Amino acid sequence: VLFVHKYSGGIALKAASSISFSYATSTFSLVYCQSFAQGHSDPAIDLKFYGVFLFLLGVAGNFYHHDLLARLRKEGGGYKIPTGGLFPLVVCPHYLFEILGFVGIAFISQTIYGFSNALCTAMYLTGRSYATRRWYATKFEDFPTGVKALIPFLF
Repeated sequence: VLFVHKYSGGIALKAASSISFSYATSTFSLVYCQSFAQGHSDPAIDLKFYGVFLFLLGVAGNFYHHDLLARLRKEGGGYKIPTGGLFPLVVCPHYLFEILGFVGIAFISQTIYGFSNALCTAMYLTGRSYATRRWYATKFEDFPTGVKALIPFLF
């Protein structure tokens, strides 16, 4: 995502550093906590296959929608309402796919930390998407009222 995302304004380095630190910390913590699961019996329901699928879907969808956003920056001319992909349905489809990726990681790890990390990420990105939708609604008079924040047709 770092390679396709085009940051704007003066907080680019701060935002990129903060996000990178957060990802590094959660990855280290997940690997560390995963070591405690070794030697325990496997869960009754194996979610690893579903986790790999969700993770790959999340990464692909996140990358695709970030690429669409990056193309808007190349066109110039200030802020625009994004189009393509799931943007006609939700303001932040990249957040939706990021959450799917974290749920996939939780399914693969099958640990309390993995699920807690996915839940906290989902809560954070839900708040961000809600705020982003409010921003678009105030910035653009022609912003479609049916476009949701994060989940198509629901929220």
